[in-house]
Amino acid sequence: MINLDIRKVKTYNLQSRKSKVKRRDFCHLPTRDKSFSAFYRSLPDILKAKDFRAVVEAVVSASKKKKPVIFMMGAHVIKCGLSPLVIALMRRGVLSCIALNGAGIIHDFEIAYQGKTSEDVIAGLVRGRFGMARQTAEFINDAINRGVKEGKGIGYAVGEKIKKEKLKFRNLSILYNALKYNVPVTVHVGIGTDVIHQHPSFDGALTGKGSQHDFYTLVKIVSQLDKGGVVINFGSSVILPEVFLKALNLARNLGFRVKDFTTANFDMLYHYRPQQNVVARPTYKAGRGYYIIGHHEIMLPLLAWAINLKLEDA
Repeated sequence: MINLDIRKVKTYNLQSRKSKVKRRDFCHLPTRDKSFSAFYRSLPDILKAKDFRAVVEAVVSASKKKKPVIFMMGAHVIKCGLSPLVIALMRRGVLSCIALNGAGIIHDFEIAYQGKTSEDVIAGLVRGRFGMARQTAEFINDAINRGVKEGKGIGYAVGEKIKKEKLKFRNLSILYNALKYNVPVTVHVGIGTDVIHQHPSFDGALTGKGSQHDFYTLVKIVSQLDKGGVVINFGSSVILPEVFLKALNLARNLGFRVKDFTTANFDMLYHYRPQQNVVARPTYKAGRGYYIIGHHEIMLPLLAWAINLKLEDA
């Protein structure tokens, strides 16, 4: 039988212990100052609030150093009505590149064309009408087919046609504004994943070639991330994290030093692939990665406003 003599427990002075949470890191209470600046300053310097600040500081620092800030985004960001924020960040010169999946150009076009997007999938699927809107497929597929034959990527080709056709709501289009502010938009397509692939106007070979063109454009920008660049992924859980990992690997394989950069993944819940392919693997012994969970329609406005605030302070 083992006897436990609790009186012999070893203790130490509390004040000698290192503590992770300090009162100076606490949040601040609301004051009469109702500005966003006051709100931002009131956040605790702890856990995800601390990480959020670190991402903001990294973006602002990259912008000052003229280092790339790559903004990868799932199409849901557009469907949440957040395009004006992305456009504002382009106009301010913060974003160096935008990477989209195939669905992104669909919703961007529909917003530019008619000021609305996002159909009822279930209602359409029952009757075989899901994704069968004529204008969406004909416009985008035609833009891709013509543009790729001329040596252009998908992002540029679709943005160029939106501009040429003078679509009514083009000022809300990320693709149109990217062309206006000379920001490359790369589009990374999985054949069969997008509704426009169901239409006879779709050419898989040309779409694939256009997506390859955009992939190489992304690789060139990724190769410049060294010493201060930033990669942010908003809401793409598979395609863009996979594409980024390969773009980074190819850049390093070709001899580019790509280290000391920051990555951040923003999504509504935890996903394995963005955690590994955006946050963890790319920055292993090479930078810092952050994963922040929250709804896009709340987190992107917070991020954009915070970046704007810090740029004003600089």
